Amino acid sequence: MTLLLTAHPGAPALPLGKGASGGELSRIVLALEVVLAEAGEHEAAGPRRTLVFDEVDSGVGGRAALEVGRRLARLARSTQVVVVTHLAQVAAWAAAQLVVLKERAPAGDGAGAGATRTRVVAVEGAEREKELARMLSGHEDSDAALKHAAELLEEAAMAQSQA
Repeated sequence: MTLLLTAHPGAPALPLGKGASGGELSRIVLALEVVLAEAGEHEAAGPRRTLVFDEVDSGVGGRAALEVGRRLARLARSTQVVVVTHLAQVAAWAAAQLVVLKERAPAGDGAGAGATRTRVVAVEGAEREKELARMLSGHEDSDAALKHAAELLEEAAMAQSQA
């Protein structure tokens, strides 16, 4: 069996491996996982799966990024989902948001002065809003970015409460 992809109207149908970019393949896998998860919701509950998507939103933005976030949130209702993203439109849909920080170790630290270390920090509330604003504009203190971040969080929360 061969899966064919028509990447856009008027494009020829090509085998999936030849007609899709890496980002498109990630989004196709996401779509298939959502469909399969919803089909499996009616089966007896078994061990919960974990799916990891690394930049599944590569090459998208705006409305398409919001839709990727929405579908990941939908998938997360029945499956544990871990997503690596640089897009605030996707991150806003997460139940929990973690930020990976790379820092230089201070002098006197057991890791050695100047060594790079990595920390993972959960962001919530106002800190999450600031992180989304940073993701949107590069400036966590921009009034416009903070307003947009709050809007994204509100939209995702409202949509998920109606699901």
